[in-house]
Amino acid sequence: MTAAARVVADRYELSALIGQGGMGQVWAAYDRRLDRRVAVKLLRPDRLAGETADELRGRFVRECRVTAQVDHPGLVTVHDAGAEDDDLFLVMQYIDGTDLAHHLATRRPYPWQWAVAVAAQVCAVLSAVHAVPIVHRDLKPGNLMIRADGSVTVLDLGVAAVMDTDTTRLTHTGTPIGSPAYMAPEQAMGGAVGPYTDLYALGAVLHELLTGTVPFEGATVLGVLHRHLYEQPVPVRGLRPEVPTELEALVLRLLAKDPQHRPAHAQEVYAVLAPLLPTASGSAAPAATLDPTRPFLRPLAPWPDHAATPAPRPDMPARPPAPETGADERAWSPLDVAAAVDEVKRLLGEGRITQAVDTLGAILPAAAALHGDRSKVVTTLRRLYATTLMDDGQYRRALPELRRLAEERTTDKGAADLEALRFRYEAAQCLEQLGEAAVALTEYRALLPYFANQYVQPDPRLALEIRRRIGHLLLTLGDRAGAHGVLVGLLQEAQMLYGPGHAFPGEIRRTLHWLGQVR
Repeated sequence: MTAAARVVADRYELSALIGQGGMGQVWAAYDRRLDRRVAVKLLRPDRLAGETADELRGRFVRECRVTAQVDHPGLVTVHDAGAEDDDLFLVMQYIDGTDLAHHLATRRPYPWQWAVAVAAQVCAVLSAVHAVPIVHRDLKPGNLMIRADGSVTVLDLGVAAVMDTDTTRLTHTGTPIGSPAYMAPEQAMGGAVGPYTDLYALGAVLHELLTGTVPFEGATVLGVLHRHLYEQPVPVRGLRPEVPTELEALVLRLLAKDPQHRPAHAQEVYAVLAPLLPTASGSAAPAATLDPTRPFLRPLAPWPDHAATPAPRPDMPARPPAPETGADERAWSPLDVAAAVDEVKRLLGEGRITQAVDTLGAILPAAAALHGDRSKVVTTLRRLYATTLMDDGQYRRALPELRRLAEERTTDKGAADLEALRFRYEAAQCLEQLGEAAVALTEYRALLPYFANQYVQPDPRLALEIRRRIGHLLLTLGDRAGAHGVLVGLLQEAQMLYGPGHAFPGEIRRTLHWLGQVR
């Protein structure tokens, strides 16, 4: 069987290769079951360093489940995901349009009003995904599609996260995952990423749209990333004087080296862009021009070519059926608590984490009524609830649960209690995932003396992991010297504990090597 004739999961018939990158391929495909055209991305897990195939598959399914929960018209719809043979596959809505890189290449100079319209639509998407929170990690023109009606669709949400871990992992070649031309300094240095990382990439995209070139170019990847770390971009009005001054100022803020000097969130960026958008009184260009201002000039207007082409479009499938009745719709009484716990165990065993979260949230009031709010049964259920929320990527909901558990345990057992410390550690992880780098760093530093004490914490691996996170957060916050000092000391101890060939010290070595090259 040829590659073009391959059928994935006994359902998706690959027809034509439409994209290819360092970690996978994108195929146009046919969904035999629902009789529609789809796009299938095949990922290559062998390109990832330091992780077993089973670990990667498990994380892949988790990330796809989390990203599929985000509902926004500017995101490509995820239909299916799984693993087959040596490949991971992601089945997505087929988008009829052109990617922004090609759109820009064929329309130079790019009208600055078009650049504003593109960026505003991307901000709307980022606002939705950052609220989850999800960080795209690889925002670039090749991952933005301009559809026939001028709307922008963001591709590959979560794919970089699937090929990544909680902090940016390096590939076998020592290069951070992502696209160097649009990569934020903290991502290039292997630091913790957050919503601020995507905003930097958006600034690089905007700079390219307005000037025709990316902010920093170089003969090598290292050269490009060095310039991201140490050089200031050329203000866009030096190349395009007609660009509004407020737009130039926004690009410079987005490209700030320190994440804390960038806009606070995507909504703030949109607020700056909104007054620069074309007014509804303007005239939209014909659909054939793929004008990205059209959604603002004529929101939700029919496409002009529909009267001439009334046939259904294969890239616009019907609305999916309503989900089956889930556990969250059932009301649990105090007498059903034991049955509910069994239901949660079953759901978790089947990988239905979202339903398990809903069930746990529903039974907690009943369990508290039966056993008491501070009872061991309720505390155990709340602990499982918080852990399951984290497993489901719902860090914003997990954080207050963990903080409450930590506070109650500290009150009962003292600040050095191992269970209280673990609750605080998981809360710090939530803060890190939510982009609160400075707050997370403070909490990790406060926890480290406890976890480094062998009488309190007999497992030295957790203390090393906290130090690794501290080093990455220091990189994120621009303290490269401090990060270097933390990681050098950590490497020696990690090699003694794990051995030099283990993935943990290997990752630290690559980060230090990278840090030394760009200093």
